[in-house]
Amino acid sequence: MKKITYEVVKHSEELNIYIEQGNAVLGVMGYTEHSKKHAAKVAYTAGKILKKLGYSEHIVELAKVAGYMHDIGNSINRMDHAHSGALMVFQLLRDWDVPPEDIAVIITAVGQHDEASGTAVDPVSAAVILADKTDVRRNRVRNKIKATFDKHDQVNYAAKSSKLKIDLEKKAIVLEIELDETMCSMIDYFEIFLQRMLMCRRAAELLGLRFKMTTNGNKIS
Repeated sequence: MKKITYEVVKHSEELNIYIEQGNAVLGVMGYTEHSKKHAAKVAYTAGKILKKLGYSEHIVELAKVAGYMHDIGNSINRMDHAHSGALMVFQLLRDWDVPPEDIAVIITAVGQHDEASGTAVDPVSAAVILADKTDVRRNRVRNKIKATFDKHDQVNYAAKSSKLKIDLEKKAIVLEIELDETMCSMIDYFEIFLQRMLMCRRAAELLGLRFKMTTNGNKIS
C-alpha cells in the first residue's frame, strides 16, 4: 500500500474528468463554478489551516486530498452529492491501493462537507468545511446577466474579495469579505449563508478556534 499525495490526486485524469463533469452538470442547473479551480482552492486552504495549527504533514496532505476530491459527487447528482462523492472517492482510493486508515479519514471529510447533512467530526473534515464554505468570489458566478441573478449569484458576485485568516494569539479564524453593498448588504449575506456560517463555527470550534466574519471591516459574527 502507498501513501496518497495531493500532487498525485490533482493530476489524476480520471478524477479530473469527474470534477469537470460535475461542474458542467451544475452549470446547466444554474449553480456557481465548481471546477478544478474550486477544488484546488479548497485543497490549498484546508491544508493551510491545518499546517498553521501545527498538524502533521501527513494530516495536512490528507486534508488537501479530501479538499480536492470533495465535490466529485456532483457528477452523479447535486442532491446528496457528499455521500455519493464519498463512495466514488472510496472506490478510487481503493483502486490506488491507499491504506484504509487514510481512506477512512478522506471519505469522512467528503461525506460530511455539505451543510444539508454534514458536520465537522475531526480536524480534516473541519478544515475542508471551512475551506469550502468560505470560497466566496465574484468569478465563481457563471451567469453574466445581473438582472437574472438568483440569491447565490448575487452574494458571490457582490464579494469583490475574500480572505480567510487564522489568528493563533486570539484563537480565531476570520473570514474577511469586501462586499459591494449596492448588490448585497451584510445582513442579506448572513441571511443567505447562515447555515454555512453556522457549519463553519462548528468546524472552527472543533479545531479549538472561534469563527469570526467581517465585511468591509465590520464585524458581523
